[in-house]
Amino acid sequence: MSLDIVQLADGGADGPALVRRAPFRDGRGQFSRLFAREELAAEGLGFEIVHVNHSATIGKGTIRGFHYQKPPHGEIKLVSCIRGAVLDVAVDIRPGSPRRFRALSAELSAGNATAMLIPDGFAHGFQALTEEVELIYLHSAAYVADAADGYRFDDPAIGFDWPLQPANLSERDRNWPLTGERAR
Repeated sequence: MSLDIVQLADGGADGPALVRRAPFRDGRGQFSRLFAREELAAEGLGFEIVHVNHSATIGKGTIRGFHYQKPPHGEIKLVSCIRGAVLDVAVDIRPGSPRRFRALSAELSAGNATAMLIPDGFAHGFQALTEEVELIYLHSAAYVADAADGYRFDDPAIGFDWPLQPANLSERDRNWPLTGERAR
């Protein structure tokens, strides 16, 4: 049982990657490995897990994000969908990056056995494609409330085209400042 790691197109060698699992299936159901440090490390993507979080989202079209933690509290995330389906999105926010504010996305679902690895320097968000969604997040750093920040889902600098009408956003996600409104 191994992991197949594929860099997302246009993300560069240091950008987000899709991690595809090869589930073992039999008459009882299935079993799959969510994380294998040695396999990720062999591809230059290894990290230590500090936090494991679970989110449950209700409502098709619901958006969470784009979230990140400001330096020095940046983190790597490995996001897996264990119920329903989402369009998972990573936005390059690295200063000086030739891909700054480029959004990369992939569908994650309970059925496709795929996770997205989101490097430090990328903001993360997703849109629920089904009525009920559950995600598991593996984090390389602890959550630090004072370092939490984000970009608006409709920021024109990012220009991401969500597949469904945006719905059910938190007040915080709805009110992040636009890129042009941020202090320089």
